[in-house]
Amino acid sequence: MSLEKREEGKGLSKAGMMIFAVRTTTGQERTVANLLASRVAARNLPVASIFVPEVVKGYIFVEAAGPHVVDEAISGLKHARGRTRGTVNIGDIEKFIVVKPVIEELGEGDIVEVVGGPFKGLKAKITGVDRVKEEVTIELLEEGFAILPITVHADYVKPVEKGQGGGVGGEESS
Repeated sequence: MSLEKREEGKGLSKAGMMIFAVRTTTGQERTVANLLASRVAARNLPVASIFVPEVVKGYIFVEAAGPHVVDEAISGLKHARGRTRGTVNIGDIEKFIVVKPVIEELGEGDIVEVVGGPFKGLKAKITGVDRVKEEVTIELLEEGFAILPITVHADYVKPVEKGQGGGVGGEESS
């Protein structure tokens, strides 16, 4: 308990968890995070989260109960180079946590579900994406609806599966 009070604001997050930086081989951050997540699950280690920021190369951040937990989790892990000394202040990594707009995940040929408006609950195929206006043009896949292009804001669709360029619902034409 005294550790929590002494370390208040210096890398501690909820429930006494601390954030540690782990050095990795540059370009292998996601691989290390996936391997680490598997090992944590298999050994039932007290790790709350693993954070891989896109802009920080060669490092991942692990929220764990203590440094010994991180050391145990990364020991012998391929591409994990070691844990840095000390903890990381949550304020130092908050700037890397950016909410990605839905439009960034959408592409032509993707299958989506409409989550708002008169077509709520229906599946559709994306035929066009306007990233500037944050709008997508869709064709409804449900029977009983004419195949008409409908333009909706990207916030009104939820990705269901990635398309293969021509994919579901017939041929695609520009």
